[in-house]
Amino acid sequence: MELIRGGHNLRPRHGVCAATIGNFDGVHRGHWALLQRLRGAAAERGMPAVVVTFEPHPREYFAPDAAPTRITGLRDKLLALAQAGVDRVLCLGFGPRLAAMEAEDFVREILVTRLGVRLLMVGDDFRFGHGRRGDYQLLSRAAAQHGFALARMPTVMLDSARVSSTRVRQALDAGDLDLAAQLLGRAYRISGRVAHGDRLGRRLGWPTANIRFHRARPALEGIFTVRVRGLDGIRLGVASVGNRPSVAGGRVLLEVHLLDFSGDIYGRHIEVEFLRRLRDQIRFSSREALSAQIARDVAVAREYFRQRVAG
Repeated sequence: MELIRGGHNLRPRHGVCAATIGNFDGVHRGHWALLQRLRGAAAERGMPAVVVTFEPHPREYFAPDAAPTRITGLRDKLLALAQAGVDRVLCLGFGPRLAAMEAEDFVREILVTRLGVRLLMVGDDFRFGHGRRGDYQLLSRAAAQHGFALARMPTVMLDSARVSSTRVRQALDAGDLDLAAQLLGRAYRISGRVAHGDRLGRRLGWPTANIRFHRARPALEGIFTVRVRGLDGIRLGVASVGNRPSVAGGRVLLEVHLLDFSGDIYGRHIEVEFLRRLRDQIRFSSREALSAQIARDVAVAREYFRQRVAG
């Protein structure tokens, strides 16, 4: 899959495509269905399937404190789009220019002139442009004016409710990893590069691999059993996601204690798959109390993994 960062990096060879637009946070089953239909339509026309997305999420730009949590960071989103078989992703930096751009101008300047869209496929709730004026009706008029085909993807349902990024966030916030996996079509995962921390876990006897969240808040918090890839096979562990209430500072981290593992893994890229929520984060009065709780969490995790193997 080819990643194009910004419209200024579009070249003449990018000039004809079938495209869709959206934030695609989570790349859930509804997104997946749209992308498969786009791929099929693109193949029939002999052109690439292209996703146009934004970084940051527009709501993070307009109201960073009130923006929704992120299901996937940019790297994980791009990986999921590649796995869906997309040929290209145009990632547009969302800033003042795009925020002020009228929907008609976005269609003309970005989709028609720069990207050469011949087919545009959107979800049934898609809105875009300044003031979110752009909708399917506006796109219908633009398609007739500029000569591209337009298709709308119907809603994908699960258990009589719409599959959406909002619903995935709600499941993750509630710790319902089974429902989140059903909505996503896969287990929930976070990936990142192992960074240096304050080594508190090591001093407590529970060393952790730390992943930082650079832009937005993660969609879940708490203590979890996890499976980790990227370290010469699959490793099992216990993970904490949150702002570490027992530690001053408040930075949100993903910290993973790997069971029966030792080694220097700083700088390695790992993928953490969340299996079961164990508990909320708790503020402890002492490091000794924190260490004792971690020991209990590890014991519960070991029993969970033992039962999975036995089952």
